[in-house]
Amino acid sequence: MAISFSYSPAWLLLSLILLAFASMAPQVESRAFFVFGDSLVDNGNNNYLITSARADSPPYGIDYPTHRPTGRFSNGLNIPDIISEQMGTEPTMAYLNPMLKGRSFLLLNIIRIGKQIEYFQQYQTRVTGLIGAEQTQALVNQALVLITLGGNDFVNNYYLVPFSARSRQFSLPDYVQYLISEYRKVLRKLYDLGTRKVLVTGTGPMGCVPAELAQRSRAGECAVDLMRAASLFNPQLTEMLSSLNTELGADVFVAANTFAMHMDFISDPQAYGFITSKIACCGQGPYNGIGLCTPLSNLCPNRDVYAFWDPFHPSERANRIIVQQILTGDNKYMNPMNLSSIMAMDSRT
Repeated sequence: MAISFSYSPAWLLLSLILLAFASMAPQVESRAFFVFGDSLVDNGNNNYLITSARADSPPYGIDYPTHRPTGRFSNGLNIPDIISEQMGTEPTMAYLNPMLKGRSFLLLNIIRIGKQIEYFQQYQTRVTGLIGAEQTQALVNQALVLITLGGNDFVNNYYLVPFSARSRQFSLPDYVQYLISEYRKVLRKLYDLGTRKVLVTGTGPMGCVPAELAQRSRAGECAVDLMRAASLFNPQLTEMLSSLNTELGADVFVAANTFAMHMDFISDPQAYGFITSKIACCGQGPYNGIGLCTPLSNLCPNRDVYAFWDPFHPSERANRIIVQQILTGDNKYMNPMNLSSIMAMDSRT
């Protein structure tokens, strides 16, 4: 069973959480997969929100098994899909899908973190009614959780406009410390709700995505301000996770260095079989980085040779490279252990 609480379009404020799942009557014997985060891991919740940031029309989904848009910000599979493949769980369904009984959230256009946690609690209550409290606790305790943190707080908040409210309120170092303290509370709340195996990703190289190159770059170089934000945020996030683990007496939280994972193919795209890591496959304007990916956008004929699918999101092939490092990467990429190690440890218990 795969359940994703993640959604946050790359041009909305703050990180959001989506919840998607394949079955409302899970079997405890199979591992649940909960996903919290932003549009990088959204499996379709944007379809049911009043927002212009949508992935529900072509050419989104062009390489998905159905060749139809699903609400994923990808030409095909996204990171949770590929992790689910490796875990042997079913594909995820958006938690906000009204096909799921009792769902009617169509008046929302943003899901703040408190509401996302509330959805997770609501899910546990519903499952308890189906399989009982003891099995529900076991389900959550044994589940894998993926949560993506930080990117939208910089791209769509601190740096959204010159002299933004947050940039007037905080210096960048102080803002990073504020975010780290707030995210620590979120992660501790997830622990209190029963999660015990949590992959935490920080920001990627935000200044290198085609959207930022189109707006901020003179000659294809990554945007300096956003790269500085990532260089401050990610190490402090890793330190905070280590501190939390020490406090809890267990390696509950695992840091996934998605910045390094992305920079491998951004810095040397040809080494990974890409022809470019600057130009998006789908878009318009410089670097195909302006606006949304729509049926009228430029569209590359071969998505496998583009690192970026649209102005903000990696292609399916780039996502597969990232997931491979999540699965097998050394301490440069995964700390204190990779996903394969987690799964091997669980198989012995």
